[in-house]
Amino acid sequence: MLKLLIRWLNQKKSLRKLPLSDYERIKHELRPGDVILVEGRSRISEVISWLTNSPWTHAALYVGRLYDMEDTAIQDIVRQHYPGKPDDRLIIESLLGQGTIVQSVDHYQTDHIRICRPVRLAHKDAQLVIRYAVSRLGTEYNIRQIFDLARFLLPLPLLPKKWASTLFFKTPGESTQTVCSTMIAKAFAYVQFPILPLVKHGEGKDIQLFRRNEKLCTPKDFDYSPYFDIIKYPFFDYYREEYQLFPWTGSAVLDADEAEEYHAGGIDLATEEEVEGAIAAATNKPNRAADTQDEAGYRGD
Repeated sequence: MLKLLIRWLNQKKSLRKLPLSDYERIKHELRPGDVILVEGRSRISEVISWLTNSPWTHAALYVGRLYDMEDTAIQDIVRQHYPGKPDDRLIIESLLGQGTIVQSVDHYQTDHIRICRPVRLAHKDAQLVIRYAVSRLGTEYNIRQIFDLARFLLPLPLLPKKWASTLFFKTPGESTQTVCSTMIAKAFAYVQFPILPLVKHGEGKDIQLFRRNEKLCTPKDFDYSPYFDIIKYPFFDYYREEYQLFPWTGSAVLDADEAEEYHAGGIDLATEEEVEGAIAAATNKPNRAADTQDEAGYRGD
């Protein structure tokens, strides 16, 4: 029954008709230690998106290519789990039905993804983050944690939150099971890198950080974290400062599907006369707030 449930939850809907970012640029700009957020297309992704109120339903850790890993022992472990080419760009992730695995980032080339880059993460600490993730290869996916997290996040919990034992207490087999965000959160906790810590003020100017329970971590936390830069890549090499030079006109033709969602050339652009006319009309409208005050004064209110 569990296998049938996992198969049903992993079924994916069709691909997005039009991409939202340039995968080739993203792939070549990745650095070891980056977190990749994925807008999933499976049924379980839809559930996670609804629970977390975020499009980001999965997270993976980019570990680089084999020769980017400085520890030869780590390279040997990765080779045991990945039979591909040594120059493949690799990620480590925890997947429902598969556990913690390593595979090529090309697996997500047709999905909507973005990079979350830990700000000023030291090179040696990035290697330690990767080392922790490699040590988790082969661990099972903790499906019970997903259900307990769902119960914790529901606005009207069906059961008391304290009953969510896998979130707040150590349980048998905990060290051999994990989920995607928890595994990555623990990897960064291994080097004391913050995600969304609690900041408490003590006596005087004393400030202390408290690390959040990693089992409560969801993919959107990396997006929200002020300690991670969000990196997105457009489809062509124009700087944002030069948006006035973007080629909005040309000889390209939209197909039927594209024409439903996009405008061609300068069609439907507002003119300066329309904008100025609307402002002038709004300026000449009576001020209802002022009129109300005048009426109140006249009545003696």
